[in-house]
Amino acid sequence: MTDNNRTLAIAERVSAIRYADLDAGTVAMVKRLIADGVAVAVAGSLEEPPRILSEHLLALGGAARATAWGFGYKTTAVQAAYLNAASMHVLDFEPMSNPPTHAVSPTVPVAFALAESRHTDGRDIIAACAKGFEMQGRVLVAADPKRGALPFHTPGVIGVMGSTVAAAHMMKLNAGQLAHAFGIATSRCGGLSANTGSMVKCTHCGNVAAAGLDAAALAARGFTANPSMFDAPHGYVDTFFKAGFDYDLLMQYGRPYRCIDPGMAIKFYPSKYPTHFAIAAALDARAAIRDPANIQTVHIVTPEILDANRPQPRNGLEGKFSFQYVAAAALLDGVIGRETFIDERRYSRDMADLLGKISLTQDAAISKDTRLMHVTINVTLNDGTVVSRTCNKPPGTWGEPIPDDLHRAKIHDCLATRLDEQKVAQVIDRLDHLERLATPDVVDLCALLACKDN
Repeated sequence: MTDNNRTLAIAERVSAIRYADLDAGTVAMVKRLIADGVAVAVAGSLEEPPRILSEHLLALGGAARATAWGFGYKTTAVQAAYLNAASMHVLDFEPMSNPPTHAVSPTVPVAFALAESRHTDGRDIIAACAKGFEMQGRVLVAADPKRGALPFHTPGVIGVMGSTVAAAHMMKLNAGQLAHAFGIATSRCGGLSANTGSMVKCTHCGNVAAAGLDAAALAARGFTANPSMFDAPHGYVDTFFKAGFDYDLLMQYGRPYRCIDPGMAIKFYPSKYPTHFAIAAALDARAAIRDPANIQTVHIVTPEILDANRPQPRNGLEGKFSFQYVAAAALLDGVIGRETFIDERRYSRDMADLLGKISLTQDAAISKDTRLMHVTINVTLNDGTVVSRTCNKPPGTWGEPIPDDLHRAKIHDCLATRLDEQKVAQVIDRLDHLERLATPDVVDLCALLACKDN
């Protein structure tokens, strides 16, 4: 380790890694995560928050260098990364790291924006994403923050590390430049959790994607910061992780990659990950209920996850973060998808009626760690029958093998929201063979993602 500068030590470790250093299993997993994120971003581009952001960026103007996925135009690399990251996060549908954060949305848009604007290839995209995912995972496991201990939305503090590393790889920064990029980027951390359930939340991932790319670009030009940001008093660790930070775990970067062990969770419902436990339990219960009109009361038992206790969400978007709402939707509809979280569904008569019948208990004895937690749904019917179901592992959870056809169906369905079948097949084929894409092929893939003709 570099004497007295652990920031430079991790920068040296990170900057030395190239695509050729990745084993086949890591490459395959990173490609799967990239494909998931790209598909989710295409679907997310239909949502109102990215549409407003897109109009805002068009008004700002900028050189046409990188594609705004779903919007049919090019803008600066920083702005494209910002918008595409917001589109990727707005549905709350992209993969989840372990410990939990949204590592994909701050990273993948940065790699693609720079690949397109700087004319690099698919292998660089894979390596940049692998390194960016790993940086976020290593910081989180080294810090080991308990749920609620970090006074910010996690991607707002962790995501800049992934976006900076991804951008630094694409720009071929050396270790010294990367250390300065860390210093620049970490002065842009933030993201208030009170904005969960609002349009602002998707910009948390957008902001850190843009911040990391911008920080790396500034460092490449010689812009300087404190090059010891991990070590410095009032620096990154001292500010955000006062409870402790295990530098040995940080320096195990890539040994193995955390997207392999313990892996990432693949989301099959577009909502806050802890709500997936309530959804899975409610869907299981619904199979035993012939008619939702026969439901008298519903009682949900959850961990003490305060920001998911929302008995009357203000709109469909906020429903993504409500144990009560997702349980009601699962019991009523038997399926959870993008249409679950529109305002019309939130304020439909049957939804309003069932929400009024739901109570919730937060049990301090249940772990808040999504790797260990469970949620129980107790449904009492009009004839007195009680249907009780518990979920401790929703579909796609960490460490559970995911059938390729199931994940492929998610990717197809997300892409098909904006693209016809021929273009969906073309995008999937290119993502499947990302490591074989030369620069012109990357440009062609981005042109498909622009969705100009759909």
